[in-house]
Amino acid sequence: MQQPLPPFPPLSEQKDLTLSVAQVMLQGFNKHYRIFREACQAAKRHFETGNWAAVQKASRERIDFYDKRVMEAVEHIERGFRPESRDDAAWQKIKLHYIGLLTYHKQPECAETFFNSVCCKILHRTYFNNNFIFVRPAVSTEHIDADPPSYRSYYPGKYGFRPTAARMLHDVGLRNPFSDLRRDLCHVLRMWRRMLPRPLHLEANHQIQILSSLFYRNKGAYLVGKMINGNQDYPFVVPVLHDREGKLYLDTVLLERRQLDIFFSTNRAYFMVDMEVPSAYVQFLHGLLPYKPQWEIYTLIGLQKHGKNLFYRDFLHHLRHSSDDFIVAPGIRGLVMSVFTLPSYPYVFKVIKDVIAPPKDVTRKLVKEKYWLVKHHDRVGRMADTLEYSDVAFPRERFSAELLDELRTLAPSLIEEEGDTIVIKHMYIERRMVPLNIFLDKADEQQRDSAIDEYGVAIKQLAAANIFAGDLLFKNFGVTRYGRVVFYDYDEIDYLVNCNFRKLPQPQTEEQELAAEPWYSVAPNDIFPEEFATFLLTDERVRACFMRHHADLLDPATWQEMQQRIAAEQMQDVFPYAESLRFRNLFGRG
Repeated sequence: MQQPLPPFPPLSEQKDLTLSVAQVMLQGFNKHYRIFREACQAAKRHFETGNWAAVQKASRERIDFYDKRVMEAVEHIERGFRPESRDDAAWQKIKLHYIGLLTYHKQPECAETFFNSVCCKILHRTYFNNNFIFVRPAVSTEHIDADPPSYRSYYPGKYGFRPTAARMLHDVGLRNPFSDLRRDLCHVLRMWRRMLPRPLHLEANHQIQILSSLFYRNKGAYLVGKMINGNQDYPFVVPVLHDREGKLYLDTVLLERRQLDIFFSTNRAYFMVDMEVPSAYVQFLHGLLPYKPQWEIYTLIGLQKHGKNLFYRDFLHHLRHSSDDFIVAPGIRGLVMSVFTLPSYPYVFKVIKDVIAPPKDVTRKLVKEKYWLVKHHDRVGRMADTLEYSDVAFPRERFSAELLDELRTLAPSLIEEEGDTIVIKHMYIERRMVPLNIFLDKADEQQRDSAIDEYGVAIKQLAAANIFAGDLLFKNFGVTRYGRVVFYDYDEIDYLVNCNFRKLPQPQTEEQELAAEPWYSVAPNDIFPEEFATFLLTDERVRACFMRHHADLLDPATWQEMQQRIAAEQMQDVFPYAESLRFRNLFGRG
């Protein structure tokens, strides 16, 4: 059972109140990170026992750890740090004390973010960007030592590739035996040889480096590393899975940039990985994924609050070094959100409207609950991850007249105008994608066919994760730079098991056949898949592609079968890589 933070001593017993406040803040963060690591360590045990439900439960619950610890610290400080003591000089001293406490800390960057979170709960937002919080990092994270080290090095030139790879897998400490490790390692070596230049000249520093902890997500454990040969690095990921008998096998090896980018996507559940020094893991991963910003890597490994902090720093940096205006996002205007973007910045900003027009029957509270559901759910690479912010200040001069007029008209309760600043009280930020409807309008035959296939696969993979997107219109899906289709409009999302998929009743009379409104009863959760064709497949070219790849989605039996598998607690496999890359499809099981 977790021990609560010690009570704040009475003011009369505190020799230095500001030091005590700093200590309480760091105690709160240390408690958070201890619980965070315990959850990641438990993920290893859950993987070994095949307890997939426990893995998903731990992943969901971990997301809320941070906010709970922040509120605990706020409550302690509110009780002991009297309002009359909270002058500017006191807050500056608290920050200086906190910096001193972080001198030998293993997670100083995350602890600074925790400090900011606590301060922003206590202080008015006019203080957010002053010297009282960490607008910039104060403690360096370079060369922080972990015990044991964050990564291990192996030298295949001395022992050979296969014994070295076997040693690597032994050292990660999984207790389950492998069903046929020799076979799997042969497949790994065949894949490596396809990627490496031939002939391969082995340099003196030829080595393989792997991160000491496995990465856990859903039913997989992943070995992450890189092969080094001279001045060339070859990053790789090796998925380790269970067979039906509980034995382990290697499913593939991911070697190409596109494969790694899709695998390391925030559009999936965040990884569970035990790290004493997270900055060392981020530095290693950034070497493998140099095109990914550090904020995204911190988010991927479950430190989404620090990732969010880094994102905002990057955003402010971009604002200072750009001059284009925020504009209304191109595409069909939504009924629920007002969406705007900065053309030079690859993200969109979404604000919930004050009045949501029919036929949408949702409230702001319900929309926020839907976004909360997505944040806590396995997104299986098919739902865009979001960053949620409050009280974000924008320079008024950078807002186009059209955008400012739209926000004032559609979301006045969320907009405050203070001199040269526009403050948005609540918003979501997502990576910008090409809306599927716009993509289809400009696509050639091959692109159209691929996009519609991807669209159907996305719907099926969401269903496998117990998610029904609700509004399946193409405008609610986006196309990524790799051609993957991702859902991003969540106001009608629901769990698949809550839906009632029905076959359309056949009219029995001429009056029923000609009726303008349904002549049969329809409950709020009734879904008629046959109707999808009516509003989705109006373009004959799109219809032909859809019927070729996913005609089964128009059959209620398809959806009912997926519901039955979920009800039977059969966690379906949605791999973070193409099925064609799996060893069983490349080489067979022998």
